[in-house]
Amino acid sequence: MGIIGDIKDTVSQAVFSPSTLLSGRGGLHMAQILLSVVTFLLAAFRGGSSHTYWVYAMFTWAFCPIMTLVITIIEMMKLDGILNTFCLDWSDFTTGMAMSSTLMTVSVAITYANFYACLKCLYGWIVTIFAFLCAFVYTLEVLKDKFMDKKKGIYLAALPGFWKVMEAFVSCMIFISLTGYRDKPALILCVIAYAIPFPILPLIIATNILKKLKKCLPFNLDRFVFIFLVISVVLYIFAAIVWPIFMFRNNPRPSECPPSFCIWAIQFMVAFMTYVNLILFTLDLIFTLLGICGFKRT
Repeated sequence: MGIIGDIKDTVSQAVFSPSTLLSGRGGLHMAQILLSVVTFLLAAFRGGSSHTYWVYAMFTWAFCPIMTLVITIIEMMKLDGILNTFCLDWSDFTTGMAMSSTLMTVSVAITYANFYACLKCLYGWIVTIFAFLCAFVYTLEVLKDKFMDKKKGIYLAALPGFWKVMEAFVSCMIFISLTGYRDKPALILCVIAYAIPFPILPLIIATNILKKLKKCLPFNLDRFVFIFLVISVVLYIFAAIVWPIFMFRNNPRPSECPPSFCIWAIQFMVAFMTYVNLILFTLDLIFTLLGICGFKRT
């Protein structure tokens, strides 16, 4: 009866509240949705491309406003209390989503400007300007949450969870930059090394923010995360050694290598991001071992 009573009390509080849209947070959400949709439409009308950076940009400008819209509807219907009671920490989830959306929109704005904006490409500059405006409003929400509202997350908006988001984000940048590896077995092994940790990261993040699911696991999640970090560090050490050797041996940088369409520069991007993620995973492992900065010691 206690659980049923809690459900009834929580559902009875779910009422339609359009006043949410008039708050500063609601205004930011409306601006994020509007700018993302406009940017998506402008980029779509400009013309498609088979390049993975363009696909990633279009995905970002579709995914981020959809998630923002879902969050806005839930808060407008006062359903966040139900989710907070039975599933997840809503404040932690929304702040974490704002951080993730900021990472995605900022990276997309930079890559789109690099690949599709030029001195004679007026339309490309228009899309780029809207892309940076989109990134700006998402950044504003993060600054508002962390410094004005002083929200303190349990996991996703705290350092351990955001660190996992950063690792997943860098992994995404590696995957969308992969090229020139298909005829080289050593580089294929590197791709496998990148691929093994990648799908596990979202599962770790989701399990930590879903409180009820975490309690039902038949194993210790913190111990699993520690083993995962050890394996990830070993895999990235392997990739950090093998990728530069087999990719750049007898493959010097061309004399003319503009960053917007130089394959060598994209291959170098993979090597650079490999070292970035190696540092992130290594620090994650060290912080976990020492139990500092909010990381749970196993």
